Amino acid sequence: MEKYHVRRVKLDKIDQRILHDLQANGRITNVELARRAGISAPPCLRRVRALENAGYVRGYHAEIEPRALGYNVSVFVLVGLDSQAEADLESFERLVARWAEVRECYMLAGETDFLLKVVAEDWDTYQKFITEKLTPAPHVAHVKSALSIRTSKYKPGVPIPCDNREMEEEPA
Repeated sequence: MEKYHVRRVKLDKIDQRILHDLQANGRITNVELARRAGISAPPCLRRVRALENAGYVRGYHAEIEPRALGYNVSVFVLVGLDSQAEADLESFERLVARWAEVRECYMLAGETDFLLKVVAEDWDTYQKFITEKLTPAPHVAHVKSALSIRTSKYKPGVPIPCDNREMEEEPA
Protein backbone atom coordinates (compact mmCIF):
# COMPACT_ATOMS: atom_id res chain seq x y z
CA MET A 1 0.00 0.00 0.00
CA GLU A 2 1.58 3.26 -1.12
CA LYS A 3 1.64 6.06 1.38
CA TYR A 4 2.60 9.53 0.35
CA HIS A 5 4.02 12.11 2.67
CA VAL A 6 3.89 15.67 1.47
CA ARG A 7 6.39 18.09 2.93
CA ARG A 8 4.30 21.15 3.63
CA VAL A 9 5.65 24.04 1.64
CA LYS A 10 3.92 27.33 0.99
CA LEU A 11 2.71 27.19 -2.60
CA ASP A 12 2.73 30.45 -4.47
CA LYS A 13 0.51 31.29 -7.44
CA ILE A 14 3.09 29.96 -9.90
CA ASP A 15 3.28 26.60 -8.10
CA GLN A 16 -0.52 26.41 -8.04
CA ARG A 17 -0.65 27.15 -11.76
CA ILE A 18 1.97 24.49 -12.50
CA LEU A 19 0.08 21.90 -10.45
CA HIS A 20 -3.23 22.88 -12.07
CA ASP A 21 -1.82 22.49 -15.58
CA LEU A 22 0.10 19.28 -14.85
CA GLN A 23 -3.01 17.73 -13.33
CA ALA A 24 -5.05 18.65 -16.41
CA ASN A 25 -2.38 17.48 -18.88
CA GLY A 26 0.59 15.45 -17.66
CA ARG A 27 2.08 15.54 -21.16
CA ILE A 28 2.27 19.31 -21.37
CA THR A 29 5.74 20.40 -22.45
CA ASN A 30 7.90 22.27 -20.00
CA VAL A 31 8.02 25.20 -22.44
CA GLU A 32 4.21 25.41 -22.58
CA LEU A 33 3.94 24.91 -18.82
CA ALA A 34 6.42 27.74 -18.28
CA ARG A 35 4.55 30.00 -20.72
CA ARG A 36 1.25 29.40 -18.94
CA ALA A 37 2.89 30.00 -15.53
CA GLY A 38 4.52 33.21 -16.76
CA ILE A 39 8.12 32.12 -16.15
CA SER A 40 10.97 30.80 -18.29
CA ALA A 41 11.56 27.09 -18.88
CA PRO A 42 14.58 26.41 -16.60
CA PRO A 43 13.00 27.75 -13.38
CA CYS A 44 9.74 26.03 -14.34
CA LEU A 45 11.51 22.67 -14.57
CA ARG A 46 13.19 23.32 -11.20
CA ARG A 47 9.78 24.05 -9.67
CA VAL A 48 8.26 20.90 -11.17
CA ARG A 49 11.12 18.79 -9.75
CA ALA A 50 10.74 20.50 -6.35
CA LEU A 51 6.97 19.81 -6.37
CA GLU A 52 7.66 16.17 -7.27
CA ASN A 53 10.31 15.83 -4.54
CA ALA A 54 8.02 17.44 -1.96
CA GLY A 55 5.35 14.83 -2.77
CA TYR A 56 2.78 17.08 -4.45
CA VAL A 57 3.07 15.15 -7.73
CA ARG A 58 2.71 11.41 -7.18
CA GLY A 59 3.28 10.37 -10.78
CA TYR A 60 2.17 10.59 -14.39
CA HIS A 61 -0.01 8.19 -16.33
CA ALA A 62 -2.09 7.82 -19.46
CA GLU A 63 -5.86 7.51 -19.19
CA ILE A 64 -6.88 4.39 -21.06
CA GLU A 65 -10.40 3.88 -22.42
CA PRO A 66 -11.56 0.68 -20.65
CA ARG A 67 -14.00 -0.37 -23.39
CA ALA A 68 -11.26 -0.16 -26.02
CA LEU A 69 -9.50 -2.98 -24.17
CA GLY A 70 -12.67 -4.98 -23.58
CA TYR A 71 -13.51 -3.85 -20.02
CA ASN A 72 -17.21 -3.17 -20.43
CA VAL A 73 -18.27 -3.44 -16.79
CA SER A 74 -17.37 -1.15 -13.87
CA VAL A 75 -18.72 -2.00 -10.45
CA PHE A 76 -18.45 -0.27 -7.10
CA VAL A 77 -18.29 -2.89 -4.37
CA LEU A 78 -18.99 -2.29 -0.69
CA VAL A 79 -17.15 -4.83 1.46
CA GLY A 80 -17.72 -5.47 5.14
CA LEU A 81 -15.26 -7.51 7.16
CA ASP A 82 -16.05 -9.54 10.27
CA SER A 83 -13.01 -8.04 12.02
CA GLN A 84 -11.76 -4.48 12.18
CA ALA A 85 -8.48 -5.41 13.84
CA GLU A 86 -5.71 -3.42 12.17
CA ALA A 87 -3.86 -6.59 11.16
CA ASP A 88 -6.98 -7.93 9.39
CA LEU A 89 -7.67 -4.61 7.64
CA GLU A 90 -4.08 -4.43 6.42
CA SER A 91 -4.17 -8.07 5.33
CA PHE A 92 -7.28 -7.37 3.24
CA GLU A 93 -5.60 -4.30 1.69
CA ARG A 94 -2.54 -6.36 0.73
CA LEU A 95 -4.75 -9.03 -0.83
CA VAL A 96 -6.77 -6.48 -2.82
CA ALA A 97 -3.55 -4.83 -4.03
CA ARG A 98 -2.71 -8.09 -5.86
CA TRP A 99 -6.02 -8.25 -7.76
CA ALA A 100 -5.63 -6.51 -11.12
CA GLU A 101 -9.38 -6.08 -11.61
CA VAL A 102 -9.58 -3.91 -8.48
CA ARG A 103 -8.57 -0.47 -9.69
CA GLU A 104 -9.28 1.51 -6.54
CA CYS A 105 -9.65 0.60 -2.88
CA TYR A 106 -10.77 2.94 -0.10
CA MET A 107 -11.09 2.16 3.60
CA LEU A 108 -14.28 3.75 4.91
CA ALA A 109 -15.66 4.82 8.25
CA GLY A 110 -19.14 3.56 9.06
CA GLU A 111 -21.07 0.38 8.29
CA THR A 112 -18.91 -0.62 5.33
CA ASP A 113 -15.19 -1.21 5.70
CA PHE A 114 -14.03 -0.86 2.08
CA LEU A 115 -15.19 0.55 -1.24
CA LEU A 116 -13.64 -1.09 -4.30
CA LYS A 117 -13.84 -0.09 -7.93
CA VAL A 118 -13.69 -3.24 -10.02
CA VAL A 119 -13.49 -3.53 -13.81
CA ALA A 120 -14.34 -6.65 -15.80
CA GLU A 121 -14.88 -7.68 -19.38
CA ASP A 122 -18.50 -8.59 -18.74
CA TRP A 123 -20.96 -9.42 -15.96
CA ASP A 124 -20.02 -13.11 -15.94
CA THR A 125 -16.35 -12.27 -15.44
CA TYR A 126 -17.29 -9.93 -12.60
CA GLN A 127 -19.43 -12.63 -10.93
CA LYS A 128 -16.50 -15.05 -11.19
CA PHE A 129 -14.28 -12.50 -9.43
CA ILE A 130 -16.86 -12.12 -6.65
CA THR A 131 -17.42 -15.83 -6.12
CA GLU A 132 -13.84 -17.06 -6.56
CA LYS A 133 -11.78 -14.23 -5.08
CA LEU A 134 -13.66 -11.65 -3.05
CA THR A 135 -16.28 -13.50 -1.00
CA PRO A 136 -13.97 -16.39 -0.04
CA ALA A 137 -11.26 -13.94 1.12
CA PRO A 138 -10.44 -14.06 4.83
CA HIS A 139 -12.74 -11.99 7.08
CA VAL A 140 -15.11 -10.92 4.26
CA ALA A 141 -18.56 -10.88 5.88
CA HIS A 142 -20.67 -9.16 3.23
CA VAL A 143 -20.40 -7.76 -0.29
CA LYS A 144 -22.78 -5.35 -2.05
CA SER A 145 -22.36 -4.48 -5.72
CA ALA A 146 -23.45 -1.34 -7.54
CA LEU A 147 -23.09 -1.63 -11.32
CA SER A 148 -22.06 1.61 -13.00
CA ILE A 149 -24.41 2.47 -15.87
CA ARG A 150 -22.41 5.43 -17.18
CA THR A 151 -19.94 8.05 -16.05
CA SER A 152 -21.37 11.55 -16.16
CA LYS A 153 -18.34 13.20 -14.54
CA TYR A 154 -14.76 12.04 -14.25
CA LYS A 155 -12.32 14.58 -12.94
CA PRO A 156 -9.26 13.04 -11.31
CA GLY A 157 -7.23 15.00 -8.79
CA VAL A 158 -8.32 17.92 -6.66
CA PRO A 159 -9.57 21.43 -7.36
CA ILE A 160 -6.52 23.68 -7.36
CA PRO A 161 -7.27 27.35 -6.69
CA CYS A 162 -6.46 29.66 -9.57
CA ASP A 163 -6.64 33.44 -9.74
CA ASN A 164 -8.47 34.15 -12.96
CA ARG A 165 -10.66 32.68 -15.68
CA GLU A 166 -7.68 31.88 -17.92
CA MET A 167 -6.20 29.71 -15.16
CA GLU A 168 -9.47 27.78 -14.83
CA GLU A 169 -9.23 26.61 -18.43
CA GLU A 170 -7.63 23.29 -19.24
CA PRO A 171 -4.36 23.44 -21.19
CA ALA A 172 -4.51 22.30 -24.80
